[in-house]
Amino acid sequence: MKTYLKRVCDDILSWRLQTKGAVLVEGPKWCGKTSTAERVARSVLYMQDPRTRDQNRRLAQIAPDQLLKGATPRLIDEWQEAPSLWDAVRFEVDQRDELGQFILTGSSTPPNLDEVEHTGTGRIARMKMRTMSLMESLDSTGEVSLGSLFAGNPVPVASCDDGLEELAFLMCRGGWPKAAELEGRVALQQAIDYVDAITEVDVSKVDGVKRSPHVARALLRSYARMAASQGSLASMRADLVEAGTEIGESSFLEYVEALRKLFVIEDLQAWNPNLRSKAAIRTTPTRHLVDPSIATAALGATPAALIADLNTMGLVFETLCIRDLRSYADGLDGEVLHFRDKSGRECDAVVRLRDGRYGLVEIKLGGEDLVSEGAESLKSLASAIDTTKMPAPSFLMVLTGTGGFSYPREDGVHVVPIRALGV
Repeated sequence: MKTYLKRVCDDILSWRLQTKGAVLVEGPKWCGKTSTAERVARSVLYMQDPRTRDQNRRLAQIAPDQLLKGATPRLIDEWQEAPSLWDAVRFEVDQRDELGQFILTGSSTPPNLDEVEHTGTGRIARMKMRTMSLMESLDSTGEVSLGSLFAGNPVPVASCDDGLEELAFLMCRGGWPKAAELEGRVALQQAIDYVDAITEVDVSKVDGVKRSPHVARALLRSYARMAASQGSLASMRADLVEAGTEIGESSFLEYVEALRKLFVIEDLQAWNPNLRSKAAIRTTPTRHLVDPSIATAALGATPAALIADLNTMGLVFETLCIRDLRSYADGLDGEVLHFRDKSGRECDAVVRLRDGRYGLVEIKLGGEDLVSEGAESLKSLASAIDTTKMPAPSFLMVLTGTGGFSYPREDGVHVVPIRALGV
């Protein structure tokens, strides 16, 4: 029997069930949504069970209330197989007038939104689930708490594993729960299989439109090459065309949207602070895939190949850090953004909480010179913020891949290896 590793979203799901009649848990396939939901559900309906799938789809059309019977919270797994269930759940929540009745899980946006009549506002809460952070897969000590930094506590001097080879392995393995149970090449194969499934099947199945696996793979490779940059979609399409994949603009955008519906792509939106200067803020999102292993699998990059190409490794490392920061921010009721303006000031990640507090983060693979560069960049941005109109940052942090231990610099900037960070 496999061991369940605690997820940040365990507590989020429990809380959301106390606040709404139903909770929708969305995220990429294989990220652990069903396992997490099963731990709190008291009855389950598996919409993709081949033994009952056809019958369940028919019942969803003619007698959906029959599918909703069962001990609560009742889990409806992969609800998008019968989109009409959305309205049935919303109506049942209204009729029962009780909290914590249903959990819906979904690995894609339903292909036919015309079947959904009501948004579910006020009845169905939404939460996003991603692949496992390093803390969740037990590859980070979690000794440096993001929540503690927001509380104003000093960063502890905490040691952690400091191997470049192991870090490269973790990037290529990714945060897939199944991969976290495995070792070596078998663990690495999981991300490769995921990319195969997405490009060969799911990119067409998501909305019933036949698409080319070759084009889907080419798009993922282009996204991987532009990860952690503000590259435009037009430049990605040009990248495909230059590589010999002819595709029109509208068709290209449909491929991008299909990957978004599958929760494979998750760009980082721009932060818009109050600055003392009038420098224009760039609003182009930073390109990211939901897990670093999708990038390495799309590029055909092994751990050894990453170490041989530190520039690419640095970009993939940033995707890993953004994934983990998003997970930890979710646990603090926050979000992650990025910042860049035309004067050259930038910040790889801004962790912003609902109450207005925020922290500035620069991501550097390693090396004292790069850490100092990141610290200077953070201080430059912090000094440009108009603190008469918004609070000063709660902390400045350089997030690193190597270094072996966390510590506070004399200038107040925290230096934290990603394998010491937690929620």
